Amino acid sequence: MLALLMLIVGVGLLYPLAVAAIGQTLFPETANGSLIYGPDGKPIGSRLIGQPFDGPKYFWSRPSATGPFPYNAAASSGSNLGPTNDVLLKAIHDRVDALHKADPDNKDPIPVDLVTASASGLDPHITPAAALYQVNRVARARGIAPATLKEMIKKHTQGRLFGLLGEPAVNVLELNLELDGIKVRQ
Repeated sequence: MLALLMLIVGVGLLYPLAVAAIGQTLFPETANGSLIYGPDGKPIGSRLIGQPFDGPKYFWSRPSATGPFPYNAAASSGSNLGPTNDVLLKAIHDRVDALHKADPDNKDPIPVDLVTASASGLDPHITPAAALYQVNRVARARGIAPATLKEMIKKHTQGRLFGLLGEPAVNVLELNLELDGIKVRQ
């Protein structure tokens, strides 16, 4: 009985408190959700969880497969639909149609990350190709030169980890906040 009590106190109380203290001391920004704060000090979003953008003046995020609403961190998971599933195929066709409707002059191939969700359904990043695909639509809607948007994309492109791991990615929330002229607090 004493061993059980010691395990409950040690594993259920002391260990979580120690890990939380270490996280808050060494990595406070990450331990608190990598939140992005606006100039008023209120949280706008997270660098780690996507947000939906659908207006023509914004870069659009990767679709989310979470329910009952998009980018629901409590329901993080992929759709688990296979490549021949009719529901997935319809969702992809609907997303392709929405992209064509939003920018009918764009004849470039649509990057896959603009029409499919990530494994978690929460990804806040798109590929640089997906961001560049959207440049002309956003430029027209905002009256900004495409070259200016391309420079902003380049500024917000994160490289590979250690120069080797992963793929370059653009954080859509940070890019759209800069477009809106919102200065974020670090």
